[in-house]
Amino acid sequence: MASPKEDDVKVQEAESRSARQHFRHFFRGWLRDPRSMGAVAPSGRALARLIATGVTSTSVVLELGVGTGSLTEALLAKGVQPANLYLVERDPELAAVLRKRFVGCHVFAADALELRKVLPTGLTYDFVISGLPLLLFSPEHRFELLREILTLLRPNGCYQQFTYGGRCPIDRETRRKLNVDSVLLGIAALNLPPAFVYRLTRAVR
Repeated sequence: MASPKEDDVKVQEAESRSARQHFRHFFRGWLRDPRSMGAVAPSGRALARLIATGVTSTSVVLELGVGTGSLTEALLAKGVQPANLYLVERDPELAAVLRKRFVGCHVFAADALELRKVLPTGLTYDFVISGLPLLLFSPEHRFELLREILTLLRPNGCYQQFTYGGRCPIDRETRRKLNVDSVLLGIAALNLPPAFVYRLTRAVR
């Protein structure tokens, strides 16, 4: 029988192998299309926990730009039911990895600007969680994406987006036109690179 110390070593080794595997999948995706990834490493645990702020076990969640699923793990750790978690990843190879990793979740290999084509008709969400590299989007595409997200959010729903820039990646004029407020949830200072998490909601006037 293995000792508790030996069990701990085995767990650490398994976690290390898993982390290396996730990095390889992510890096291959970055090599195929670096503009769609926005980073060369998966999101860290601190960022994943931060962006899941407010999510509960009863939340229905849409995640955009999923990558290898670092944020997805944090959402499931919050108690989100796999059947209530909808994952959109543009890269088909990464989407295939997600289907194997997160059995029971709904995985769509699709562009985030074409959500209406793939998501269930009429379904709305408590949270939209996004790892999309919005700073690489054109202003027109950022406007289009936010407008689409607002049609998918429930009345009190939240859109939570991380960015590597020091300000909200949805500019003030776009927020004004679509009647949206933003607030900085926090900074994942130890993430590589450091990341800022913003929450956007419908403005109350």
